[in-house]
Amino acid sequence: MNDGPLIVQSDKTLLLEIDHERAADCRKAIAPFAELERSPEHVHTYRLTPLGLWNARAAGHDAEQVVDALLSYSRYAVPHALLVDVAETMARYGRLRLEKHPMHGLVLSSNDRPVLEEVLRAKKIAGMLGERLDDDSVAVHPSERGNLKQALLKLGWPAEDFAGYVDGEAHAIALDEDGWELRTYQREAAESFWHGGSGVVVLPCGAGKTIVGAAAMAQAQATTLILVTNTVSARQWKDELIKRTSLTADEIGEYSGSVKEVRPVTIATYQVLTTRRKGVYTHLELLDARDWGLIVYDEVHLLPAPIFRMTANLQARRRIGLTATLVREDGREGEVFSLIGPKRYDAPWKDIEAQGWIAPADCVEVRVTLPEGQRLAYATAEPEERYRLASCTHKKIDVVRQLVEQHSTQPTLVIGQYIDQLDELAAMLDAPVIKGETPVKERQRLFEAFRSGEISLLVVSKVANFSIDLPSAEVAIQVSGSFGSRQEEAQRLGRLLRPKAEGKTAHFYTIVSRDTVDAEFAQNRQRFLAEQGYAYRIIDSDDLEADPAS
Repeated sequence: MNDGPLIVQSDKTLLLEIDHERAADCRKAIAPFAELERSPEHVHTYRLTPLGLWNARAAGHDAEQVVDALLSYSRYAVPHALLVDVAETMARYGRLRLEKHPMHGLVLSSNDRPVLEEVLRAKKIAGMLGERLDDDSVAVHPSERGNLKQALLKLGWPAEDFAGYVDGEAHAIALDEDGWELRTYQREAAESFWHGGSGVVVLPCGAGKTIVGAAAMAQAQATTLILVTNTVSARQWKDELIKRTSLTADEIGEYSGSVKEVRPVTIATYQVLTTRRKGVYTHLELLDARDWGLIVYDEVHLLPAPIFRMTANLQARRRIGLTATLVREDGREGEVFSLIGPKRYDAPWKDIEAQGWIAPADCVEVRVTLPEGQRLAYATAEPEERYRLASCTHKKIDVVRQLVEQHSTQPTLVIGQYIDQLDELAAMLDAPVIKGETPVKERQRLFEAFRSGEISLLVVSKVANFSIDLPSAEVAIQVSGSFGSRQEEAQRLGRLLRPKAEGKTAHFYTIVSRDTVDAEFAQNRQRFLAEQGYAYRIIDSDDLEADPAS
């Protein structure tokens, strides 16, 4: 036994004691290959997975480095079987290679013929391949490059992609660092992406992912397609690029439901690209035909299925995915990795907070009890109706009024899932409401009024979950959510994490009906934030006035 900060367990979990003097060095050593699962106050949990180990190989790390890191920092003897498994898992990567061929375009080759024979007999792969060229290689239809990588990953034989990238159409883009400069982690993230070719950057909400995207564009010096979640986000990207780079407004096009501009830098919404008419994705095909040098995927964890298909066809282009969390409730994180590229950079939320770049947050769950009549209605309701009944109880409206009064001097967001509940709250609070049917211009006007301080209270639906920059928000009150969605919880807290004046703490309230599915879903949603180190305090609605933080 030595005095290391790491405990390596036979179930492939790694426990890192963060108060240990060697913890920071250890984290740097294991970050390339171990997936961070939880980072609460004292011990962070990482896990070794095949995907994480293969991503490490894709980023240039070998099994010897992984084993050395585990042995160097482990407090106890590392299970021998785990070390063998690490070596054998990483050895599966690269036995198959995708390469350019002067005559056949793209080929799948192998230095291990039995592996090639095994995958050639997989039914899902047969249609992606052309003629057998020799014992060790087979032609690949160029359009199937991404699909083949995805399928091979699922078979447990990930291919190393040597086919490279086309440069795309050149276009001059430079960062305009007048009065500001890239933060260290933003520069490291952009450089990690560029050296790797393609991949995913994971940074907390409020940490400046747009700036990382702009830095990647300055590296690529090429026409760029940026995919975003909604029109408001598209316009925020455009404003930020004009402010932070040499690009002018005329060089940046918007491709959304209301505007169809294709320019050297084009910002398109996922929604318009996934619009299908008579079975054809016309907008997708139009943009797919352009000679882009770089594709930027904002909120990459949200990729809809048709965009997965588009991305499978864009393997010859450099791709960067930006997200605060790779959590997907459908478990398709592996597809994000196989089509965009491995995770190139990740920074724990609390690390960025400690550096002062995002605000500290006080997370409070306020529990209410359903009145007797509502409890009976809840108990006898159909299962699919219970969440709405528990979420929309009038007891929550009383708590919202109380919290808004207690934070009357602070910019506050009231966030929910059910439109009728939000309309009622907006009427009771005499506050504007933003929901799906709110026109884009009106959304922009209200968001800008909130940012400028003209209004200090805004009621919003889930349209404000993603890519909406509201740096002035100090308080968020959540009355209902998308069932048990962890990434929604992360995004909603993210509305508050922009740094505050004088180092103020942000306040994130979730109002929950006890003894109902509302409480069960709340526990699941909060799990991700607890894993990031955000501890929830629980108070009863009757004790709210006595809570010192409010």
